[in-house]
Amino acid sequence: MLYDLKKIYKDEIVKKMKKKYNYKNLMEVPKFKKVVINRGLGEAIDNAKALEVSINELTKISGQKVVSTKAKKSIAGFKLREGQKIGVKVTLRGKKMYDFLNKFINICLPKIRDFKGVRASFDGNGNYTFGIMEQIIFPEISYEKTDKIRGVNVTVVTSARTDDEAKELLSLIGVPFRN
Repeated sequence: MLYDLKKIYKDEIVKKMKKKYNYKNLMEVPKFKKVVINRGLGEAIDNAKALEVSINELTKISGQKVVSTKAKKSIAGFKLREGQKIGVKVTLRGKKMYDFLNKFINICLPKIRDFKGVRASFDGNGNYTFGIMEQIIFPEISYEKTDKIRGVNVTVVTSARTDDEAKELLSLIGVPFRN
């Protein structure tokens, strides 16, 4: 079931967060800043088509233009040259960010096989990264049309000062954490 996450955030989550953490000011309540979806493609060194396919897939998933990421330095052991395209990413903000989070939490996560919730491992600054093994959990991606199963990383960047605040914020919008 899809909800208007921005409205839920403003109407319900802000009140709950203010009460739990005793915020005096509305601006103290953590917010969602952006969602970054990325995919590293080591195989792009030998297979240029993998980069093209990944750009198309992330464009379908996000509904926004995707940029390719380049290697920062050369590594001879991996046949990698500085400036070579080895990944793709897209940054979502505003309405697209809330729409993506809604779809991801309510449609994509339940499609994962043997899903028992996500691990609660934050980066220390209130940001959370989901590692997804298969891109086919997204409704825009057709299993029959995929050439290879590839993973994606979804990073949710919040304005939370602590990991505890960020976990509470994500829990309130419906992220199912493991116990």
